[in-house]
Amino acid sequence: MATTSSCVVADTSVWVEWLLGGASSKTLAKQFPEKSRCIVPTIVQLELSKWLVRELGEERADQVIAYTQKCVIVPLDTAIALLAADFHRKYKLAIADAIVYATAQRQNASLLTCDAHFEGLPDVTFFAKA
Repeated sequence: MATTSSCVVADTSVWVEWLLGGASSKTLAKQFPEKSRCIVPTIVQLELSKWLVRELGEERADQVIAYTQKCVIVPLDTAIALLAADFHRKYKLAIADAIVYATAQRQNASLLTCDAHFEGLPDVTFFAKA
């Protein structure tokens, strides 16, 4: 399951850091893929929508979700679900994180993240929050 494409899955932590414009956002902006290379698992849309409505309001949530819809959307299917179950057991990832990682692996994409529990996993680019 090695990365063979130039596509990237940006997990929810990356989207949040990028949207908040914090200290890490400039570095992440350089790593953030263009829409045609940005894979968005539907679970990331769910997590983003939940966070955005709570923190920035419905209008901003609608704008960001509309942006994600211009990316490559990958819904949860049986193959991803079963792989996520394996990663949940193997790496002790939370279910949502396992789904995000499994999506990246099934799409032969790298995972861009700010979440430390992904650090050291194959095909992961980890950025510590500043």
